[in-house]
Amino acid sequence: QVRLVESGGGLVQPGGSLRLSCAASGIFFSIYTMGWYRQAPGKERELVATVTNAGTKYADSVLGRFTISRDNAENTVTLQMSSLKPEDTAVYYCNAELVAKKYWGQGTQVTVSS
Repeated sequence: QVRLVESGGGLVQPGGSLRLSCAASGIFFSIYTMGWYRQAPGKERELVATVTNAGTKYADSVLGRFTISRDNAENTVTLQMSSLKPEDTAVYYCNAELVAKKYWGQGTQVTVSS
């Protein structure tokens, strides 16, 4: 059974930082593209960042503020978020993808507000 379990969401003030983690099980983690997506109220789910063993990719809106990393020994993927803005408020989802296989975590809420 595949499980992706996110942690680390919460409430943070604008300009603050937050670190999201995702622990994966049930997959051969090291060969999967791991990513973070987010969905704000009334909007479609959008890509935030992905990481493979070859490199990373970021949405333009988070470039320079967010950093994605993975630990293949621990089967975890992390999203370090800094200089957070109110428009970063969303439910953040961990994603694992390999060709036609795609798995999602349950999501973790990130709220950026003063």
